[in-house]
Amino acid sequence: MINEWNLEHLNDKLDNTQNTALYLYTPMCGTCKLAGRMLEVTAAALNSYDIGKADLNFVESLAELYQIESVPCLLIWKNGELTDKIYKFESVPNLFDKLQSNL
Repeated sequence: MINEWNLEHLNDKLDNTQNTALYLYTPMCGTCKLAGRMLEVTAAALNSYDIGKADLNFVESLAELYQIESVPCLLIWKNGELTDKIYKFESVPNLFDKLQSNL
């Protein structure tokens, strides 16, 4: 299950977890809903990531900090460093492969 995170929670995760991902969305975005379901399925198959989600409306500073261009967006960190930003959620296998390649 992917839990809702705030900025404080994200900072704690980046300090304590090697592989972290944060899914950014907005509630009125239909594409975000589909991407969120795809990520839920992918997360269930991955034990090597700590994955959270956040409504971009409530973490606007992240949009500026990480130069988020659109939603949905998946930010991926390894050892506290941002390694990838995914905007295109093609399929569950594709998403799984992208996350695995960042390990």
